[in-house]
Amino acid sequence: MRRNPFDEIEEMLDRVSKQVEEGMASGGLQVPGTVPVDVTDTGDEFVVTADLPGYEVEDIDLTLTEGTLRLEANRTEEAEFADDEGEGRYLRHERTRKTANRSIRLPEPVDEDDVSAGYENGVLTVRLPKESGSEESKRIDIE
Repeated sequence: MRRNPFDEIEEMLDRVSKQVEEGMASGGLQVPGTVPVDVTDTGDEFVVTADLPGYEVEDIDLTLTEGTLRLEANRTEEAEFADDEGEGRYLRHERTRKTANRSIRLPEPVDEDDVSAGYENGVLTVRLPKESGSEESKRIDIE
């Protein structure tokens, strides 16, 4: 069987990304726009846990394509400021839009039909049972 030539490039980019993130994390910093995740192999499944505080379920989009879990979260707040006298004003307004994303390459194929996700108290948990892979994209609903 012939190896996909892009697999080596993707593996190298994953390693570089991980090294940058680890370097930033060791200094107490996070790469802007990334989502901190834990990936656990329980034997029967992979469990991905991601911190996404301040997002609603509708803000989060999960897809699984060719062994890569892609997480995207976009939040836009409609900003209105009013006080009783009508004289309030923002001194700083930084919370209007927030975007975060992360791609996690899984080391083994998973059963895409049995993937499940839940979101509670700002923590997203995705359960990916192991099995044979698939070439097409699968959207994952969050409960």
